[in-house]
Amino acid sequence: MKTIRLKEGKERSLLRRHPWIFESAIARGGADAGETVRVEAHDGKFLAWAAFSPASGIRARVWSFDETQRIDASFLAAAVSRAVRARSRFDIASDSMRLVHGESDGLPGLIVDRYGDTLVAQFLAAGAERWKSALADALLKETGLSRLYERSDASARALEGLPSVAGWLHGDGATELTLKENGWQLTLDVATGHKTGFYLDQRDSRMKFASYARRLQFQRVLNCYCYTGGFTVAALSGGAAHVTSIDSSGPALARAAANVALNGFDTARATFMDADVNASLRSFIDAGRTFDAIVLDPPKLAPTAAHAERAARAYKDINRLAFKLLEPGGVLFTYSCSGGISADLFHKIVASAGTDAGVDGYISERMGGAPDHPMTINFPEGEYLKGLVVLKR
Repeated sequence: MKTIRLKEGKERSLLRRHPWIFESAIARGGADAGETVRVEAHDGKFLAWAAFSPASGIRARVWSFDETQRIDASFLAAAVSRAVRARSRFDIASDSMRLVHGESDGLPGLIVDRYGDTLVAQFLAAGAERWKSALADALLKETGLSRLYERSDASARALEGLPSVAGWLHGDGATELTLKENGWQLTLDVATGHKTGFYLDQRDSRMKFASYARRLQFQRVLNCYCYTGGFTVAALSGGAAHVTSIDSSGPALARAAANVALNGFDTARATFMDADVNASLRSFIDAGRTFDAIVLDPPKLAPTAAHAERAARAYKDINRLAFKLLEPGGVLFTYSCSGGISADLFHKIVASAGTDAGVDGYISERMGGAPDHPMTINFPEGEYLKGLVVLKR
């Protein structure tokens, strides 16, 4: 077994059971991509078993902190089983859910979503890639399913020195599916959709938005970065009179419109704009338009802390414009899915946007990812999605 030894003082995060080892922490040692290494402190004391990633700034990701543990197919099968079984403890109003959430489930670099009878997996780190076959077998056995589609085409693969890969690992057939969520039907294509095909992490936020629409009787709703219309369907199901949805993807907007029709809503209650969100918000202000509910759910703007400053300016600008468009008493559901933006920083960004817009608001709720996208005590980086519900004063 190959060994990496850390510099003095660099073992502290591992003693707190944080699973990442950065390149700068390593004094000596190495291995092939994905190979399991023994991680030692500067004095030779065992710390962990980890998967080595020679091309990544995160040079190793921990499999286990137990020195007696053997990292093999049986170990991985047991980890998959724990992750899948844990989902039965969560309140999930859907036939689709995240089954494995990477480090939070003890399987670094592995993301697995289930859409009905189909699994979709992303192998995003060298260790998960090396054990791909064993992990796939474990997933199929644990779930009893026969279809597994791979979407290892995220940008994170490049950071690991891995090529982009997509296609059927097991089974075949149609990639366009329909999921059930909160009593709605929503379509997706696992081959072409964002991430694994859909944003399951916003499930609870969509239901919350529907409840606000029902209670506050929204008349004019604006859904920015609407993608395939999840929040649009939620607003309409809550009784919103009309929803304007904006995205820069024509195919996503077409699917959003189809989702509105699929759920039996009058299509006259929905308008879809293939446009830039920032420019659209400015044009609405110039035209004197207002809304009593706005959703801001932009794509990832700061994948790492190094991008935080530039992203903060972008987040502030769209929130400032949204505040200007909100009617007094209106509701803003605003989100950041950027790992480089902490919940505390996001709050400060939104507060600054309100100040610049000359408005204040009540933060009625803080939102996060659905429970099947967990953050653990030892891995706070699992909390990538954060949101605020603001009631304009």
